[in-house]
Amino acid sequence: MAWKLFGTLSAIFAGMAARKLLVKVWSKGTGDPPPANPAAPGTSWPKALGFALASGAAMGVARMLATRKAADYYRQSTGHLPPGMEEVT
Repeated sequence: MAWKLFGTLSAIFAGMAARKLLVKVWSKGTGDPPPANPAAPGTSWPKALGFALASGAAMGVARMLATRKAADYYRQSTGHLPPGMEEVT
C-alpha cells in the first residue's frame, strides 16, 4: 500500500514539474504560449500535433524517471524492489 501511494505521488509531482518545464520550453522555442486546448478546432494542426507529441513525451519520461527514483528509494529502504517490479538481468 505504501508503495502505491509513494509511486503515485512521485508520478503526479513529476508530471506537474514536466508540464511547467514544457510550457517554458515551448514558449521560449516558439515565441508563443502553448495551446490552451490542442483539441480545439481553432488551434492549427501543426501547433496541436507538436504540442501533443511534446507533452506526451515529456510526461512519459517524467513518469518513468519518477517511478525509477521512487523504486530505487524503496529498495534502499526495504532491501527489495516494490511489489510488481522485477529485476531485469
